[in-house]
Amino acid sequence: MRVLREDALHLASTLLEGRNAPPASAALQAQVLVDAELKGHPSHGLQRLPRILTRIERGLIDPRSDGEATWRSVSFLEVDGLKGLGPVVAVSALKQLSARAESTGVAICGIRNSNHLGMLAYYVEWLATRGQVGIALSSSEALVHPFGGTRAVLGTNPLAIAVPTANRPMVVDLATGVVSMGKIHHHAANGLSIPLGWARDDTGQPTTDASRATKGAIAPFGDAKGYALGMALELLVAALAGSALAPDVRGTLDADTVCNKGDVFIAIDIGIQPELMHRLAAYLDLVRASPPSDESISVAIPGDGAADRRTQGLIHGFEIAPKLWQDLNALSQFTRSLSKGHAR
Repeated sequence: MRVLREDALHLASTLLEGRNAPPASAALQAQVLVDAELKGHPSHGLQRLPRILTRIERGLIDPRSDGEATWRSVSFLEVDGLKGLGPVVAVSALKQLSARAESTGVAICGIRNSNHLGMLAYYVEWLATRGQVGIALSSSEALVHPFGGTRAVLGTNPLAIAVPTANRPMVVDLATGVVSMGKIHHHAANGLSIPLGWARDDTGQPTTDASRATKGAIAPFGDAKGYALGMALELLVAALAGSALAPDVRGTLDADTVCNKGDVFIAIDIGIQPELMHRLAAYLDLVRASPPSDESISVAIPGDGAADRRTQGLIHGFEIAPKLWQDLNALSQFTRSLSKGHAR
């Protein structure tokens, strides 16, 4: 079924506010989830909302916290998220980071004790719209097996980069696994098989069964190269954020434990350089205009597909599994009935 952005934002915000999230925090968390839906990444969208709500109810998320930040040096910001909503803690930190980068050129923050961020593209785009290069790193539970191995010992360890140009920013957002575990969960929830090569089951054997894959291990992308990058990001995030390493990380895929993964953001201020911005945009257009291997499909820049889908989604809405939408509406009705009961 197709849902309009405004309806999805209203429903998600209502559910979050019903669990004591301040309106601005509820709106931000809802926006991050719905933005993923608009870009065609439901694995990071509204399917995560029921888990977030349960985590709030169980005291694993404090919906009123935006974290506690301390400048450990002139350009390094240390953030204790105090169990806050991931997007709320992150954007609060980014505001300080962006302002500091204007004077220092580069500013970095490490965040621990926060919750799942959703798509990292949201945050680097936030910086790029302010004329700054944005880099984001995050960690996760052990979900990826090493190159040549079968057991999950690394996180999916996503990386996002946004570079501003005279047109829209160039945005890269990728996990160092072949796929995110969120996407595998999305396939499992909808009874879909996964391509061979995405994952192994809990016995270490390759599988196309999404449900078995959720208990197994994801393959690193690009074999040894993706494995090496994932390992580097694993250590980098743990070192800068002071967070747990993958085998000990919990809380991004369950509703039972405090989240102890880490996040790192880097803001690089390149100043106001109109000539550079136009030169970067012209280069991207040159790449788009290069000869395609398939005449029916033009060459695209990373982020083009997501941006185009979002543009269409803002006009026509986005597809969502009917059962998920029904379940969210049922939760909303339950939330309203509880509110009425408390008001009496």
